[in-house]
Amino acid sequence: MLFKKILIANRGEIAIRVIRACREMGIQTIAVFSDADKDSLHVKYADDAVNIGPALSRKSYLSIDNIIDAAKKTKADAIHPGYGFLSENANFAQACFDNNIIFIGPCAQCIARAGDKSAARQTLTDLGIRVIPGSDDILSSSDLACDIAAKVGYPVILKAAGGGGGRGMRIANNKEELVSAFSTASGEARVAFGNPDIYLEKYIEKPRHIEIQILGDNFGNYIHLAERECSIQLRYQKLIEESPSSFVDEKFRTKLGKAAIKIAKAIKYTNAGTMEFLVDKNKNFYFMEVNARVQVEHPVTELVTGVDIVQQQILIASGEKLKIKQEDIRLNGWSMECRINATDPNDNFMPSPGLIESIIFPGGPGIRIDTHIHDKYMVTPFYDSLIGKLIVWAQDRPAAINRMRRALAEFEIKGIETTIGFYKKVFENNGFQKGDIDTHFLENMK
Repeated sequence: MLFKKILIANRGEIAIRVIRACREMGIQTIAVFSDADKDSLHVKYADDAVNIGPALSRKSYLSIDNIIDAAKKTKADAIHPGYGFLSENANFAQACFDNNIIFIGPCAQCIARAGDKSAARQTLTDLGIRVIPGSDDILSSSDLACDIAAKVGYPVILKAAGGGGGRGMRIANNKEELVSAFSTASGEARVAFGNPDIYLEKYIEKPRHIEIQILGDNFGNYIHLAERECSIQLRYQKLIEESPSSFVDEKFRTKLGKAAIKIAKAIKYTNAGTMEFLVDKNKNFYFMEVNARVQVEHPVTELVTGVDIVQQQILIASGEKLKIKQEDIRLNGWSMECRINATDPNDNFMPSPGLIESIIFPGGPGIRIDTHIHDKYMVTPFYDSLIGKLIVWAQDRPAAINRMRRALAEFEIKGIETTIGFYKKVFENNGFQKGDIDTHFLENMK
């Protein structure tokens, strides 16, 4: 039975995305907001809204008690966590269960399994799926990190155990850099996810970052929705994504998809999730991690498959069986997404908070804008710099590139610095247009 009322434990564009999915399903929504977000569009669009605390994330969007209290007061049937914040927090999922509130995502035990790096590595080894050499568990000290790094060889990368999005990630090329990076990565992970735990992996140079979107219900049914190419990154933060990938043919897609579903079944994963892989030039792929939530880049998959991933999340959480079969999934055309960030490309991509004086959004065929900003909106310094996503669809990759170039030319935000101008340069680059990319493309772009 579908829910009557869902609370969205998030902010900004993803909160609006969930509100829209709920509205089309006839479900009422409750927004939560901090003092800094009282003028955000997600507060206006929801049927009800609850202030959950001050601007600091740990006192609002990372406060399990405040969010559960808001859900109970508004009599919400379920909570959608979005991405980031508490979306991959097993304690939060368990708190929802303990208070008879459905968590729209995998259960607490599944989140814990997905986040248990040691168990995951062993599971994957047993399945015959390559993993990147590294620590088998959370690192307790920089000394332990150095011992493991000495065994796997430098360079190595530190990663946050409690989330992704480039937060808490640091590369070290030697012991001195690793010791210095350890506390920095742990501290950044604590601020971003409320969890300071980090782990270490061997750093593979010049790979592609390719991920597989999966859906799994509570009855053992699984499908994958093909791949997303996420290699255009800066400081491990994805900036441009596309689906499908120009590097993936049908045979390789099937191979990746089967591996992703095999992993999901092995950890008894349910709801929407993403299996992330690093892929070398010879199409050897190495499992990276499970993202136990909806991804920022989910729209590109929606546009080429016609599947509303957020609605599927809600249906699965409500106890319905997947009605979509693997043979139903047919890729149609090409989709690309640019993350619009309030950062200054001319100042080392430093945050650019401030008042948005005016906006002109692009439009026309094949254009989708996911955002929470508006004229006279104040971009605060308290949260992630993402202020919107520009997504395009076209019949093939060259047409999608041309459509994105047209859309970027129409897009105008005055009052703050953004990444729009930077993306114009990327889409004019010959290497990008040819699909000759890897995770270091932006660093080396001429």
